[in-house]
Amino acid sequence: MAMTNRVVREGLVVGLIGFAAVALFYAAFDFLAARGFLFTVNLLGQAVFYGLRDPSVLQTPMAIDLTAVVLYTILHLVVALIIGLVVAWLAAQLEGPPAQTRLAVLVIVAGFFVTIFGIGMVSSPIKALLPWWSVVLANVLAVVVAGAYLLGRHPGMARRLVLSDR
Repeated sequence: MAMTNRVVREGLVVGLIGFAAVALFYAAFDFLAARGFLFTVNLLGQAVFYGLRDPSVLQTPMAIDLTAVVLYTILHLVVALIIGLVVAWLAAQLEGPPAQTRLAVLVIVAGFFVTIFGIGMVSSPIKALLPWWSVVLANVLAVVVAGAYLLGRHPGMARRLVLSDR
């Protein structure tokens, strides 16, 4: 029971960390590109919930649709929390035998690539405004920050990861 509570608690924190890292990345991305606050969230919300696909429409200034922003933010948060719970559960599996550790690492790495591919496929109609490199970089940032949190919570995890390689 204590392990389950710990995994759920850590999973929710990992999900929130990942959500915040990606959100902050795209806030900085939009700021540096001089596109306006919430541009990417608005764009993704309109693409996901309203089927916005015409690249020529996306090249013109767009008003912020608060409904699209809120809906996409909720979707992003829910998906991030689910991913966080799965990652925390997999991280708990790292405490098992070496074969179990290797499988958990493989699933975590595969999940990263599946996430990148899935986001890339969903956002392909707007790739001119949401390039692949930004999706990869935002997710790498989320992995690094959430991974640092998990390594801090489980000091022996790094050693087990290295030793499971043998």
